[in-house]
Amino acid sequence: MAPGMSLYSVQAILILSADDGSRIFAKYYDQGIGGQASGAATTPANPYPDKAAQLRFEKGLLAKTAKQSGDILLFDGKVVLYKFESDVGIFVVGGPEENEILLYNVILAIRDSFHLLFKQSVDRRTIVENFDLVSLAIDEIVDSGIVMETDPSIILHRCSRAPTQDTVNLRGIDPFSEQGVNNLAQLGRTKLADWLRQGL
Repeated sequence: MAPGMSLYSVQAILILSADDGSRIFAKYYDQGIGGQASGAATTPANPYPDKAAQLRFEKGLLAKTAKQSGDILLFDGKVVLYKFESDVGIFVVGGPEENEILLYNVILAIRDSFHLLFKQSVDRRTIVENFDLVSLAIDEIVDSGIVMETDPSIILHRCSRAPTQDTVNLRGIDPFSEQGVNNLAQLGRTKLADWLRQGL
């Protein structure tokens, strides 16, 4: 590994309301064990150690991105990639020398995972109502600032809720009648299709 390179590539993941700039989800990562990235002894542990500094950064970031039309910008000495979905903004913050393509894959993984998880538009209400899935999906993508997974289908599989009914109700199926055999065959086709869709 070249000097100065580190696995700790994400400094923060933010989901902010595009309407009023309020925080919906925010996760700031310390850079490495002991608060410093391995190989980068001069990097501070967290440039935004308290909530007031974090909120100032978030307000400034939202004000800056409201005037931009791209997906990437350099703000406060950090590389920031962002996507707006309905009434929320999703932000991934990395160091000034971080690989933009890696951060772009992270933000795409977050956005696409949300679309697969919610099966509807990604908006403030949906994120708040499904905050547990949002937190779980982001933890599957980034762990302590290290990018772990960027494939939305794998993230969906890891974060999906268990089916509400795992057992099959066979009481209404009479195996000795023609209708019962047809019902049993239809049930088998349905279960097989479900298993194939889940990749089992």
